[in-house]
Amino acid sequence: MLVAGADVEPELLAEVSSLAHPPRVVAVFRRDDLPRGTRPVTLALWRVADPGNVGTLLRAADAFGAGVALSDGCADPTGPKAVRASMGSLFRVPLSRFNEPEGRRIALVPSGGIALPELDSRGEVVLVLGAEREGLPAEILERCEERASIPQPGGGESLNVATAGAIALYELTRQGR
Repeated sequence: MLVAGADVEPELLAEVSSLAHPPRVVAVFRRDDLPRGTRPVTLALWRVADPGNVGTLLRAADAFGAGVALSDGCADPTGPKAVRASMGSLFRVPLSRFNEPEGRRIALVPSGGIALPELDSRGEVVLVLGAEREGLPAEILERCEERASIPQPGGGESLNVATAGAIALYELTRQGR
């Protein structure tokens, strides 16, 4: 629902902003009004604590038509840094709890999994991504039907979680998802 705005002095906007260069527009929204639910492809984030990564993954999910599921310990997607990184995607991407999405759970791991381009992505898919430092714990990996890895011929050890999630969503799209 869009509500008519009011002109506010720039100095007042600067007081409510955490940015070095205050915005010209401020919005107020209710968390309960954010989209809820799941989609046939979902990114399930396990304790991704960096709000920039959560926001960037929301943006990638928006670009590729996916949903996002969050575990306890994830950064608040409505925090200022996550909202900025999402570039408005927070208001379009359905959110759910980590265990809510149905479908084949595929753990995205740095190495040792099925090469992502070889993955059978038919049906509902839940891509499970972990925090960058800790990755996915054994109990979460055990609940996944498969493990997939992004080929890295350049020799890198791993990718940023937001980069990995975006590449995985792109690959599913490339496969015709």
